[in-house]
Amino acid sequence: MLSYRHAFHAGNHADVLKHLILIQIAEYMGEKPAPFWIIDTHAGAGRYALESAHASKLGEYRDGVGRLWEAKGLPPAAQNYLDFVKMLNPDGQLRHYPGSPWLASQLLRESDRLRLYELHSTDLKLLQECFKTAGRQVTVNASDGFVGLKAILPPPPRRALVLIDPSYETKSDYSNVVKGLQEALKRFATGTYALWYPMLSKLESRQLPGKLKGLGATNWLHATLEVCAPSKDGFGMNGSGMFIINPPWTLEKKLHETLPQLAKLLAQGDGAKYTLESQSA
Repeated sequence: MLSYRHAFHAGNHADVLKHLILIQIAEYMGEKPAPFWIIDTHAGAGRYALESAHASKLGEYRDGVGRLWEAKGLPPAAQNYLDFVKMLNPDGQLRHYPGSPWLASQLLRESDRLRLYELHSTDLKLLQECFKTAGRQVTVNASDGFVGLKAILPPPPRRALVLIDPSYETKSDYSNVVKGLQEALKRFATGTYALWYPMLSKLESRQLPGKLKGLGATNWLHATLEVCAPSKDGFGMNGSGMFIINPPWTLEKKLHETLPQLAKLLAQGDGAKYTLESQSA
């Protein structure tokens, strides 16, 4: 039974990190004339109403995108991210938050394609509604994203960004992302893969970065953003990470410029910090 709904967490600090990086990668890919695909393995609803019962129950967006909403002097990459969020809120009030599918769709050119996968029946309907007029450029698939990758890779244009961000509600999610990436790299070694993960006290979460580094990719970038120290009781998510395989060469510099200020703006207590490490051939 699928129970996870991203609507409870839309716009939180983890979304800020994930979506800022998604935008940077997709914009870079769009600078070259050749077409590219964006493939989202766990797409969610597409966009979220922050005043809905789900989003307002926890109100996590207030300590995420809400902290940036009126901030001045943001680094360019953070301002760029915020400008996309403001596109969905033209009246100047933060009422809606774009999920990765909506953001990805805004970054496509006519020749580019977006392939979305979602299994939760409620989110699937919302996702289909979000893109009902998108035509052939956007395909919404009611299937497991890891299974979908096996069928879709390599994509016809041989250029693609694959975003992987499951809920990590079960232990199998951790092994599935490692196995899924391993198989994807065999099919499409030159693709750009952006994997998000939560920073939790559980062993699977703490071991995941090492397993990702062990996949054998020669070019990778690993960014983390913690908004507080881990809780003493071991519960809750104190930060998140993005592991990018074959990142744009420009991304590391952009994150060096951006993460220090994000760590300050999004801090929820002692222990707020960021890390950035990379390997290149």
